Amino acid sequence: MATIESYETTTGKRYQVRYRTPDRKQTKKRGFKTKREAQEYAASVEVQKYRGEYVSHQAGQATIGELGPPWLVRQSAHLKPSSLLALEVGWRVHVEPRWRDVRVTDISRTIIQDWVATLGKNRSATTVKRAYGVLSSILDDAVDDRRIIANPAKGVKTKRKEMRGRVYLNHHQVDRLAREAGDSAGVVLVLAYTGIRWGEMIALRVRDVDTNRRRLSIERNAVEVGTQIHVGSPKNHERRSVPYIQMLDPVIEKASAGKPPDRLLFPGPDGGVRRRTRTDGSSGGWFAGAVRRAGIPRVTPHDLRHTAASLAISSGANAKAVQRMLGHKSAAMTLDVYADLFEDDLDAVAVAMNQAALRALEP
Repeated sequence: MATIESYETTTGKRYQVRYRTPDRKQTKKRGFKTKREAQEYAASVEVQKYRGEYVSHQAGQATIGELGPPWLVRQSAHLKPSSLLALEVGWRVHVEPRWRDVRVTDISRTIIQDWVATLGKNRSATTVKRAYGVLSSILDDAVDDRRIIANPAKGVKTKRKEMRGRVYLNHHQVDRLAREAGDSAGVVLVLAYTGIRWGEMIALRVRDVDTNRRRLSIERNAVEVGTQIHVGSPKNHERRSVPYIQMLDPVIEKASAGKPPDRLLFPGPDGGVRRRTRTDGSSGGWFAGAVRRAGIPRVTPHDLRHTAASLAISSGANAKAVQRMLGHKSAAMTLDVYADLFEDDLDAVAVAMNQAALRALEP
């Protein structure tokens, strides 16, 4: 049990509370002006210990500036370079400047909500969510380390992200884009008819192609971070086999011709991993130039992944097949992402059910 003792100071009598922490260490809290205040504190400590909610005063004095860098180091153990870079930028640009000197026990939900609202006035929803996520994750660790009882960031509402309407190209538009892409025509066709990601495409090697089954083995993903290219596992760390259509046989044959198994299927001009292409219409961007010359809606290489989904669904592929082709975690995710592409199926369901009912009810 806690004990209360008085002591003298230059400004008069004060009281201190001596007690044991849950790990049986002796500690004390000084500076109470009245014995009643000391008693109330002692009682609150005993209740916190009983409920498992005890947080030491010293542990709660840690600032976000002290907890942030170790938190980033821990993220580097399991995140890919591109994901880690996004967190580092969020920490350095938005979280650290605002919260560097703030103690975790001084942070409240309303203060975080005000910060998020202010940040949202000049920053995109993606930027706000990322910055908020960094702060919230640091506070989650503070809870786990018994520095605070609960995460004050929980329940804070962030700026809603406005979804850009997807552009789906048809077969004729894909053909025009490929023709205008020149030497990169094969890249356009593979992206538009397989749905693999840009990073998966540039990491493909000759040995990843099974021409007999018309399959691409997606085992790696290349990500450009700054000036460096990191090659690692695919997104979600899941390898998969993706079919390609017979029409791509000449493309695959040309890309593989004369190359040993370990060579890249679609290398850059220097023979190494192909770099990103600019898509904002500026000079040097072969993809943007091809889009402009083809006279099609403005798209990016990633939009060709959406086109592949659209072409597969319109040809009769079900959600599960599209999910496996795209590498989504589940068919439910595919349905959520491409719900608009399945609208016509609703009409087909109604027609089919009506015909079945009529047949069943025929006299």
